[in-house]
Amino acid sequence: MEEALHDMPLFRDFAGLGGWDDRLPDESTILRFRHALEKHRLAEQILVTINTLLRERGLMLKCGTVVDATLIAAPSSTRNASGERDPEMKQSKKGRQ
Repeated sequence: MEEALHDMPLFRDFAGLGGWDDRLPDESTILRFRHALEKHRLAEQILVTINTLLRERGLMLKCGTVVDATLIAAPSSTRNASGERDPEMKQSKKGRQ
C-alpha cells in the first residue's frame, strides 16, 4: 500500500492524502491502522456504511480492479511465436485515444 500511495495519484486522492509534497504513511503506520480496524472489528462496519452511501446515490459496488495501463517502450513487432501477427493485437501511441 505504501508503494501504491507513492506511485498512484488515484490512491492518494481516494485516501484524501493530497499531492506529492504531503507526507504519506509508511508501511508500519498502515499496518498498525489495519490491525486497529481488525481488533475493533470496524472494517465490516465501514464497508456497510460505504455500501449504504453508494446505494443512496444509486450506485452499487460489486467488485473492482485497479489496472496500471501505463504505456511503456517496447519493440514494435506484434508477431507471436509462430511468426504471424496476432489479430487481437493493436498498436497504441501515448497521448492518443
